[in-house]
Amino acid sequence: MTRASYDVVAASYAELIPDAHDGRPLDTAIMRAFAELTEGPVGDLGCGAGRITQHLHELGLDVFGVDLSDGMLDQARKLYPHLTFTQGDITKLDLEDDSLGGAVVWYSTVHMSADEVPWRELHRVVKPGGYLLHGFKLGDQKKRLSYAYGHDVDLYVHWHDIDETVSNATAAGFNEVARLQRQKGVDEGGPQAFLLLQKRNPAAGSTS
Repeated sequence: MTRASYDVVAASYAELIPDAHDGRPLDTAIMRAFAELTEGPVGDLGCGAGRITQHLHELGLDVFGVDLSDGMLDQARKLYPHLTFTQGDITKLDLEDDSLGGAVVWYSTVHMSADEVPWRELHRVVKPGGYLLHGFKLGDQKKRLSYAYGHDVDLYVHWHDIDETVSNATAAGFNEVARLQRQKGVDEGGPQAFLLLQKRNPAAGSTS
């Protein structure tokens, strides 16, 4: 259902949302911090039409994009032919364990309930000490979305509680580094949240 809806809206989405952080300096700030902290390959997981992948590239990161929707990937490849985009499901990634220096999950979980977010899978692919940046809608509600970007769709949109999100990420093996909460922008339906997380390094606590 999610994949089919995004295949339908892909071209309109790419046209209507062309810039990564236009007018959103706080979002830009936490992404820049992630870029400064991160070394090694970065996966933009749930990359959509690739605008965040391109922004991470501009920040100097070795980045590639993964998305479920072939339509979105077609747009990403057309807009950013110098970058690599592959089809994949963030709940079951075709990536080796500990293979990413960092991961960005930028609103990629908005169609999942809190208990469906694949924290253990995200933990699996990030190397010990690596960072994960997660952006999401802040709150506690679920709404059906039947029309978006000029097209009929069939989606549910979820807002997530930040403390519950941190608790779930911590249980999977991440530590919270920083959190940012901001009020809604003019084109947003509510407040937004961003978490910078770090995969715990088992060796760091060793005394041997």
